[in-house]
Amino acid sequence: MAGLQSYVDQRVLLILQDGRAIVGVMAGYDQKSNVVLSDSKERVYSMDEGVEEIPLGLYLVKGDQIVLIGELDEAADKAVDLSAIRAEPLPPIRY
Repeated sequence: MAGLQSYVDQRVLLILQDGRAIVGVMAGYDQKSNVVLSDSKERVYSMDEGVEEIPLGLYLVKGDQIVLIGELDEAADKAVDLSAIRAEPLPPIRY
């Protein structure tokens, strides 16, 4: 829990159990590691087209759905041309 505090007000990337990648500014979290993101977007990867960003706005993610949280370097992220990236979508995690 204490580790999440350093991500508050930072731009982060969340990878969820269903394979979705969500980018946003971490507005807060709670004791169950539920995360609130502001100005969030889902990044949808495809082998046929570039990365599509779907605006989500203010978004709540349940803590038990989060696989990974990582801070994004905004300068490096803006320098990447997402329309040129081709990648397979992440498969959902199966138990």
